[in-house]
Amino acid sequence: MTDELSIRVERSFTAISPESWSRLSGASKTCATIAYNPFVSHAFLSSLEDSGSADAETGWLGHHLLLETGRGELIGALPGYLKNHSQGEYVFDHGWADAFERAGGRYYPKLQCSIPFTPATGPRLLVAEGLQRLPIQSAIAESLKEVVRRLGISSAHITFVPDEEIGVFEMDGYLHRTDQQFHFINDGYANHEEFLETLASRKRKALRKERRAALENGISIDWLTGRDLTERIWDQFFKFYMDTGGRKWGRPYLTRKFYSLIGERMADDILLVMAKREGRYIAGAINFIGGDTLYGRHWGCIEDHPFLHFEVCYHQAIDFALSKGLKRVEAGAQGEHKLARGYLPVTTHSAHYVAHAGLRRAIGDYLARERADVEQMSELLTEHSPFRKGERQQED
Repeated sequence: MTDELSIRVERSFTAISPESWSRLSGASKTCATIAYNPFVSHAFLSSLEDSGSADAETGWLGHHLLLETGRGELIGALPGYLKNHSQGEYVFDHGWADAFERAGGRYYPKLQCSIPFTPATGPRLLVAEGLQRLPIQSAIAESLKEVVRRLGISSAHITFVPDEEIGVFEMDGYLHRTDQQFHFINDGYANHEEFLETLASRKRKALRKERRAALENGISIDWLTGRDLTERIWDQFFKFYMDTGGRKWGRPYLTRKFYSLIGERMADDILLVMAKREGRYIAGAINFIGGDTLYGRHWGCIEDHPFLHFEVCYHQAIDFALSKGLKRVEAGAQGEHKLARGYLPVTTHSAHYVAHAGLRRAIGDYLARERADVEQMSELLTEHSPFRKGERQQED
């Protein structure tokens, strides 16, 4: 790029120094520029690889872009993977692949710049703390296109891009895609009851009734974090994950070893919400604790009880976030049912570089229509939020 800077592609995340990675904004609790995001931490990304959850054998071959100085100092990065499928991404491009291959093209392999199996918005264009962000971010975005050309592949896809980064990609010619999730926004509530008071009376009564019903049959809730996360606890939670994941996805993505590794490397960033009945745990949800956000990921159960999923995944997440003063709860992909529980529609973003001009033009036309649809749906859903008129939560 210049005499001073160069881009290197690293296939093994464990070959990247944890110390140098921790200087990137958002990847460490010590960086002040961007709130800590546990999914771009060295602990999380290396655990995915070391556990065999995201590696070459599962179709996630590391292609992490590292921007370095002539002295080898890491000043910017973009986690990425060379993939021969579109599984575990949550931003669906199967139709693009089918159309291109029917027309005689080759869609796979592609570059996927995201956090495997994690539909959570967070920094992608990582920049070392204390440096000017925009020039480095632009250099990484431009270099990614060059990597695509040199590899001779169809495309690069950067998913769940934060609002402050999507413009960098657009300026560099990437296609812009939007989608929708449901997030709880903390408007400074002291507790869950104070939040409920902002809802319409009928909605408030329904949620109180729902929470009482979820804990019938002698069910209690535990919050487990830090030293609470023993191997015995992970064994129990993994049973929940395998049972529910096997029914939803056919083959769960994460290995048992993954949970042991994150328990060793980032236990204080993890919250397990566990439901207990008759002395044993019967259900649980895993959450990751960021600098200002609680990220709900997945849940599982070995007993079915009415409303227990809503209590464990959504209501308890709000309780925890309010108790810690966190600004929001991101409860994962999809789910209009979250709206009634105080989670409002929020637009998510992704950026796509498509090398083939014809395919790029066709996808661009489609995305323009899709963005309009997403915006219209968001407005419609917001109108049907459970909040009293004039007290609806607003995004920052």
